[in-house]
Amino acid sequence: MQPENLLLHHTHHHHLSLGCPILDAALGGGIPSNSITELVSESGCGKTQLSLQLLFTAQLPHGLSGSSLYLYSEFPFPYRRFAQLLHSFRSSHPILFANYRDPCDHIFTRDCHTAHHLLDVLLQLESRLKHPKETRLDIKLIVIDSIAALFRSEFENNGADLKKRSALFFKISSVLKMYAKRFGIAVVITNQVVDLVDDSEGVSGVQVGNLEGMWTSGRRVCPALGLSWANCVNSRLFLSRREVIEGVENGLQGDDYGGFVNRRQRRELHVVFAPHLPYSSCEYVIRKEGVFGVDR
Repeated sequence: MQPENLLLHHTHHHHLSLGCPILDAALGGGIPSNSITELVSESGCGKTQLSLQLLFTAQLPHGLSGSSLYLYSEFPFPYRRFAQLLHSFRSSHPILFANYRDPCDHIFTRDCHTAHHLLDVLLQLESRLKHPKETRLDIKLIVIDSIAALFRSEFENNGADLKKRSALFFKISSVLKMYAKRFGIAVVITNQVVDLVDDSEGVSGVQVGNLEGMWTSGRRVCPALGLSWANCVNSRLFLSRREVIEGVENGLQGDDYGGFVNRRQRRELHVVFAPHLPYSSCEYVIRKEGVFGVDR
Protein backbone atom coordinates (compact mmCIF):
# COMPACT_ATOMS: atom_id res chain seq x y z
CA MET A 1 0.00 0.00 0.00
CA GLN A 2 1.50 3.29 -1.15
CA PRO A 3 0.31 6.69 0.14
CA GLU A 4 -0.99 7.69 -3.29
CA ASN A 5 -3.05 4.49 -3.47
CA LEU A 6 -5.17 5.66 -0.53
CA LEU A 7 -6.86 8.10 -2.92
CA LEU A 8 -8.04 5.14 -4.99
CA HIS A 9 -9.28 3.17 -1.99
CA HIS A 10 -12.90 4.21 -1.59
CA THR A 11 -14.71 3.15 1.55
CA HIS A 12 -18.48 3.12 1.34
CA HIS A 13 -20.27 4.43 4.39
CA HIS A 14 -23.97 4.11 4.98
CA HIS A 15 -25.66 7.10 6.53
CA LEU A 16 -28.26 7.20 9.27
CA SER A 17 -31.07 9.59 8.43
CA LEU A 18 -32.04 12.15 11.05
CA GLY A 19 -35.65 11.88 9.90
CA CYS A 20 -35.57 15.22 8.08
CA PRO A 21 -34.23 15.83 4.53
CA ILE A 22 -33.04 19.33 5.46
CA LEU A 23 -30.93 18.08 8.38
CA ASP A 24 -29.69 15.14 6.29
CA ALA A 25 -28.56 17.52 3.53
CA ALA A 26 -26.73 19.72 6.05
CA LEU A 27 -24.75 16.67 7.22
CA GLY A 28 -23.99 15.25 3.79
CA GLY A 29 -26.60 12.50 4.00
CA GLY A 30 -26.97 12.05 7.75
CA ILE A 31 -24.94 10.48 10.55
CA PRO A 32 -22.18 8.30 9.05
CA SER A 33 -21.70 4.70 10.08
CA ASN A 34 -18.23 3.34 10.94
CA SER A 35 -17.47 6.36 13.13
CA ILE A 36 -18.31 8.24 16.33
CA THR A 37 -20.44 11.38 16.12
CA GLU A 38 -20.80 13.64 19.14
CA LEU A 39 -23.77 15.93 19.84
CA VAL A 40 -22.77 18.81 22.11
CA SER A 41 -25.18 21.30 23.67
CA GLU A 42 -26.51 22.83 26.83
CA SER A 43 -29.69 21.46 28.38
CA GLY A 44 -32.84 22.25 26.43
CA CYS A 45 -31.38 22.28 22.93
CA GLY A 46 -32.81 18.89 21.94
CA LYS A 47 -29.82 16.54 21.90
CA THR A 48 -31.69 13.81 23.80
CA GLN A 49 -34.78 14.27 21.60
CA LEU A 50 -32.64 13.98 18.48
CA SER A 51 -30.97 10.87 19.92
CA LEU A 52 -34.37 9.26 20.53
CA GLN A 53 -35.43 10.16 17.01
CA LEU A 54 -32.41 8.33 15.61
CA LEU A 55 -33.53 5.12 17.36
CA PHE A 56 -36.51 5.03 15.01
CA THR A 57 -34.89 6.24 11.78
CA ALA A 58 -32.21 3.53 12.14
CA GLN A 59 -34.95 1.01 11.29
CA LEU A 60 -35.79 2.54 7.92
CA PRO A 61 -35.00 0.24 4.97
CA HIS A 62 -33.25 2.99 2.98
CA GLY A 63 -30.94 3.72 5.92
CA LEU A 64 -29.18 1.32 8.26
CA SER A 65 -32.19 -1.02 8.51
CA GLY A 66 -31.20 -2.33 11.91
CA SER A 67 -31.79 -2.20 15.64
CA SER A 68 -30.51 0.35 18.14
CA LEU A 69 -28.94 0.26 21.59
CA TYR A 70 -29.62 3.27 23.83
CA LEU A 71 -27.31 3.57 26.86
CA TYR A 72 -28.44 6.34 29.18
CA SER A 73 -26.80 7.84 32.25
CA GLU A 74 -29.29 10.60 33.07
CA PHE A 75 -32.41 9.53 34.87
CA PRO A 76 -35.26 8.93 34.51
CA PHE A 77 -35.60 7.58 30.99
CA PRO A 78 -37.73 10.04 28.92
CA TYR A 79 -40.70 7.70 28.46
CA ARG A 80 -43.20 10.44 27.62
CA ARG A 81 -41.09 11.95 24.83
CA PHE A 82 -40.23 8.48 23.57
CA ALA A 83 -43.94 7.66 23.28
CA GLN A 84 -44.61 10.87 21.35
CA LEU A 85 -41.86 10.13 18.84
CA LEU A 86 -43.04 6.53 18.55
CA HIS A 87 -46.54 7.69 17.61
CA SER A 88 -45.13 10.18 15.09
CA PHE A 89 -42.86 7.55 13.52
CA ARG A 90 -45.67 5.06 13.14
CA SER A 91 -47.94 7.70 11.58
CA SER A 92 -45.33 8.83 9.06
CA HIS A 93 -44.45 5.26 7.98
CA PRO A 94 -47.78 3.36 7.90
CA ILE A 95 -46.69 0.89 5.21
CA LEU A 96 -43.62 -0.16 7.18
CA PHE A 97 -45.75 -1.08 10.19
CA ALA A 98 -48.82 -2.40 8.37
CA ASN A 99 -48.19 -5.97 9.54
CA TYR A 100 -48.33 -5.17 13.25
CA ARG A 101 -44.58 -4.65 13.40
CA ASP A 102 -43.63 -2.82 16.59
CA PRO A 103 -40.67 -0.38 16.34
CA CYS A 104 -39.99 -0.92 20.04
CA ASP A 105 -38.97 -4.51 19.30
CA HIS A 106 -35.84 -3.12 17.62
CA ILE A 107 -34.84 -0.67 20.35
CA PHE A 108 -32.84 -1.88 23.35
CA THR A 109 -32.11 0.28 26.39
CA ARG A 110 -29.68 -0.05 29.26
CA ASP A 111 -28.89 2.27 32.13
CA CYS A 112 -25.25 3.02 33.00
CA HIS A 113 -24.27 4.49 36.36
CA THR A 114 -20.49 4.93 36.03
CA ALA A 115 -17.89 5.11 33.29
CA HIS A 116 -16.55 1.70 34.30
CA HIS A 117 -20.07 0.28 34.12
CA LEU A 118 -20.36 1.65 30.58
CA LEU A 119 -17.09 -0.02 29.59
CA ASP A 120 -18.25 -3.35 31.03
CA VAL A 121 -21.52 -3.14 29.08
CA LEU A 122 -19.67 -2.39 25.85
CA LEU A 123 -17.23 -5.28 26.33
CA GLN A 124 -20.11 -7.71 26.93
CA LEU A 125 -21.71 -6.54 23.71
CA GLU A 126 -19.07 -7.96 21.37
CA SER A 127 -20.27 -11.58 21.49
CA ARG A 128 -23.80 -10.46 20.69
CA LEU A 129 -22.68 -8.34 17.75
CA LYS A 130 -20.77 -11.27 16.28
CA HIS A 131 -23.90 -13.42 16.06
CA PRO A 132 -26.83 -11.11 15.27
CA LYS A 133 -29.06 -13.90 13.93
CA GLU A 134 -28.68 -16.03 17.04
CA THR A 135 -29.16 -13.17 19.48
CA ARG A 136 -31.63 -11.22 17.29
CA LEU A 137 -29.59 -8.11 17.99
CA ASP A 138 -28.78 -6.71 14.57
CA ILE A 139 -27.55 -3.49 16.11
CA LYS A 140 -26.59 -0.73 13.68
CA LEU A 141 -26.78 2.24 16.05
CA ILE A 142 -25.33 2.77 19.52
CA VAL A 143 -26.36 5.90 21.43
CA ILE A 144 -24.73 7.01 24.69
CA ASP A 145 -26.65 9.78 26.47
CA SER A 146 -24.67 11.31 28.04
CA ILE A 147 -20.95 10.73 28.40
CA ALA A 148 -20.22 13.75 30.61
CA ALA A 149 -22.61 12.66 33.36
CA LEU A 150 -20.65 9.43 33.84
CA PHE A 151 -17.23 11.02 34.23
CA ARG A 152 -18.29 14.04 36.26
CA SER A 153 -19.62 11.88 39.06
CA GLU A 154 -16.71 9.44 39.21
CA PHE A 155 -13.51 11.49 38.99
CA GLU A 156 -12.10 14.43 40.93
CA ASN A 157 -10.25 17.38 39.43
CA ASN A 158 -6.72 16.33 40.37
CA GLY A 159 -3.73 15.06 38.44
CA ALA A 160 -4.07 11.38 39.32
CA ASP A 161 -7.79 11.22 38.56
CA LEU A 162 -7.41 13.19 35.32
CA LYS A 163 -4.81 10.69 34.15
CA LYS A 164 -7.14 7.77 34.97
CA ARG A 165 -10.01 9.59 33.29
CA SER A 166 -8.07 10.10 30.06
CA ALA A 167 -7.05 6.44 29.99
CA LEU A 168 -10.69 5.45 30.36
CA PHE A 169 -11.63 7.86 27.55
CA PHE A 170 -9.38 6.02 25.15
CA LYS A 171 -10.50 2.56 26.29
CA ILE A 172 -14.17 3.38 25.72
CA SER A 173 -13.61 5.16 22.41
CA SER A 174 -11.34 2.40 21.07
CA VAL A 175 -14.02 -0.22 21.78
CA LEU A 176 -16.67 1.93 20.11
CA LYS A 177 -14.50 2.60 17.05
CA MET A 178 -13.71 -1.10 16.74
CA TYR A 179 -17.41 -1.97 16.78
CA ALA A 180 -18.20 0.84 14.33
CA LYS A 181 -15.59 -0.31 11.80
CA ARG A 182 -16.09 -4.04 12.23
CA PHE A 183 -19.87 -4.16 12.25
CA GLY A 184 -20.78 -1.02 10.28
CA ILE A 185 -22.34 0.70 13.30
CA ALA A 186 -23.12 4.38 13.71
CA VAL A 187 -22.15 5.61 17.18
CA VAL A 188 -23.76 8.77 18.57
CA ILE A 189 -22.65 10.25 21.89
CA THR A 190 -24.17 13.28 23.62
CA ASN A 191 -22.04 15.63 25.66
CA GLN A 192 -22.70 18.65 27.85
CA VAL A 193 -21.06 22.07 27.81
CA VAL A 194 -19.34 24.19 30.43
CA ASP A 195 -18.99 27.97 30.55
CA LEU A 196 -15.73 29.38 29.19
CA VAL A 197 -14.61 32.01 31.66
CA ASP A 198 -11.24 33.12 30.20
CA ASP A 199 -10.42 34.97 26.98
CA SER A 200 -8.49 32.15 25.29
CA GLU A 201 -9.78 30.51 22.14
CA GLY A 202 -11.15 26.96 22.29
CA VAL A 203 -10.09 24.55 25.00
CA SER A 204 -7.00 25.57 27.00
CA GLY A 205 -6.13 28.13 24.34
CA VAL A 206 -6.41 25.65 21.46
CA GLN A 207 -9.15 26.07 18.88
CA VAL A 208 -10.81 22.71 18.23
CA GLY A 209 -12.65 22.55 14.92
CA ASN A 210 -14.12 25.22 12.70
CA LEU A 211 -15.79 27.48 15.27
CA GLU A 212 -13.69 30.23 16.83
CA GLY A 213 -16.20 30.37 19.65
CA MET A 214 -19.22 28.35 20.72
CA TRP A 215 -22.08 30.52 21.92
CA THR A 216 -25.47 29.49 23.30
CA SER A 217 -28.06 31.45 25.31
CA GLY A 218 -25.72 34.45 25.25
CA ARG A 219 -22.91 32.51 26.94
CA ARG A 220 -19.61 31.35 25.56
CA VAL A 221 -19.19 27.64 26.21
CA CYS A 222 -16.96 24.70 25.38
CA PRO A 223 -17.65 20.93 25.39
CA ALA A 224 -17.20 19.11 28.67
CA LEU A 225 -14.34 16.64 29.27
CA GLY A 226 -11.68 18.73 27.54
CA LEU A 227 -9.19 18.16 24.74
CA SER A 228 -8.48 14.51 25.53
CA TRP A 229 -12.08 13.54 24.87
CA ALA A 230 -12.20 15.71 21.71
CA ASN A 231 -9.54 13.41 20.23
CA CYS A 232 -11.76 10.37 20.86
CA VAL A 233 -14.59 11.33 18.49
CA ASN A 234 -14.58 11.54 14.70
CA SER A 235 -17.19 14.28 14.27
CA ARG A 236 -18.59 16.94 16.57
CA LEU A 237 -21.94 18.68 16.10
CA PHE A 238 -22.89 21.65 18.25
CA LEU A 239 -26.53 22.51 19.01
CA SER A 240 -27.06 26.11 20.07
CA ARG A 241 -29.97 28.36 20.92
CA ARG A 242 -30.51 32.09 21.29
CA GLU A 243 -33.44 34.41 21.68
CA VAL A 244 -34.36 36.51 18.66
CA ILE A 245 -36.82 39.38 18.55
CA GLU A 246 -38.78 39.93 15.38
CA GLY A 247 -41.41 42.45 14.40
CA VAL A 248 -44.73 40.79 13.71
CA GLU A 249 -45.35 43.01 10.71
CA ASN A 250 -42.86 42.46 7.86
CA GLY A 251 -40.37 40.89 10.24
CA LEU A 252 -39.02 44.32 11.23
CA GLN A 253 -37.43 45.45 14.43
CA GLY A 254 -35.58 48.53 15.56
CA ASP A 255 -35.58 51.48 17.92
CA ASP A 256 -38.30 53.28 15.97
CA TYR A 257 -40.58 50.27 15.63
CA GLY A 258 -43.73 50.75 17.69
CA GLY A 259 -45.65 47.56 16.88
CA PHE A 260 -45.74 44.20 18.57
CA VAL A 261 -42.63 42.03 18.59
CA ASN A 262 -42.27 38.29 18.65
CA ARG A 263 -39.71 36.60 20.86
CA ARG A 264 -38.67 33.07 19.98
CA GLN A 265 -35.84 30.63 20.47
CA ARG A 266 -33.68 30.15 17.39
CA ARG A 267 -31.89 26.80 17.42
CA GLU A 268 -29.02 25.94 15.11
CA LEU A 269 -26.94 22.85 14.37
CA HIS A 270 -23.25 23.54 13.62
CA VAL A 271 -20.60 21.21 12.20
CA VAL A 272 -17.62 21.87 14.50
CA PHE A 273 -15.39 19.25 12.89
CA ALA A 274 -15.87 16.19 10.70
CA PRO A 275 -13.49 14.39 8.32
CA HIS A 276 -16.06 14.45 5.51
CA LEU A 277 -17.71 17.85 5.98
CA PRO A 278 -16.77 21.55 5.89
CA TYR A 279 -18.23 23.96 8.41
CA SER A 280 -21.94 24.50 7.97
CA SER A 281 -24.95 25.37 10.08
CA CYS A 282 -28.67 24.72 9.85
CA GLU A 283 -31.59 26.11 11.81
CA TYR A 284 -33.93 23.55 13.33
CA VAL A 285 -37.12 23.47 15.37
CA ILE A 286 -38.44 21.06 17.99
CA ARG A 287 -42.03 19.99 17.57
CA LYS A 288 -44.20 17.33 19.12
CA GLU A 289 -43.53 15.16 16.04
CA GLY A 290 -39.75 15.46 16.34
CA VAL A 291 -36.74 17.60 15.42
CA PHE A 292 -36.83 19.18 11.95
CA GLY A 293 -34.61 21.50 9.93
CA VAL A 294 -35.74 24.89 8.66
CA ASP A 295 -35.15 25.72 4.99
CA ARG A 296 -33.97 29.31 4.71
